[in-house]
Amino acid sequence: MKTILFPTDFSDASGAAFAYALDFADRFDAELVILHVYDLPIVETPPMPETAAEIYDIVELNQFENFKDQLPQMHEIAERRNMGHVKMRNILLYGDLVYNINKVCSEENCDLIIMGTKGATGLKETFIGSTASSMMSNAKVPVLAIPEEAEYQKIKNIGFATQYRDKDNDAMTVTVSIAERLGAEIHCIYVDNQDGTDNPEERVTEWKLHFRANPVTFHTVQDTDLEQALHDFTEDNNIQMLVMRRHKRGFFEGLFHSSLTKKLAYHTKVPLMVFNDNQ
Repeated sequence: MKTILFPTDFSDASGAAFAYALDFADRFDAELVILHVYDLPIVETPPMPETAAEIYDIVELNQFENFKDQLPQMHEIAERRNMGHVKMRNILLYGDLVYNINKVCSEENCDLIIMGTKGATGLKETFIGSTASSMMSNAKVPVLAIPEEAEYQKIKNIGFATQYRDKDNDAMTVTVSIAERLGAEIHCIYVDNQDGTDNPEERVTEWKLHFRANPVTFHTVQDTDLEQALHDFTEDNNIQMLVMRRHKRGFFEGLFHSSLTKKLAYHTKVPLMVFNDNQ
């Protein structure tokens, strides 16, 4: 991992994520690219061309001044965390946020996106409908979403939610390399919804053999409620980061489209790393 992209709007949500971005950049000796994207205002009543140009110039100048003022504060935060040595570079762009994140990610050959996200109660409210959710659906690299309420802590236990599909194997390999740098253990979680349609026993045996040299443990949880199963496992095993692959159908979609009546307040404090199906 050589380059990490950190999109920020300088809000409290992105501030919580900055600590994780610094830590990952430090652990991997990676460059941290700080990206701020702004949009020009929509003027409802068409003004004179000269007036419109003046408005846009003022907005651009204010955004530039704000960006310039925020950067020293971010460097101060890095210094306070004894991470002033982390390489940081800054990019300011205007336009669509998701488009520019993908654009910069491609141009800079980024290996990971770390970003903050807002949410009040449950996992679905936190990520669905947000920029983080859009990035999880479209990014070519893994996205690590840090909930606003997350308090930075060293990641010692990683929960990897899986159905032991072939693409899960690829994501697991990357997760193992991350765990090695973080000094963390991986807990593979298979949620058996007891519908009798899947029996991963043979694939579990293959994974145990393949990852026998790594600090990986394997868990099967029987529960028809995926949200509740992950909630309980995360809490019981002191998981500091959840990892999963976003499948177009199946586990991930079931997780985020299940009932909203059961809230996952705990998960708003747990970073979530997602590998998209196109990775």
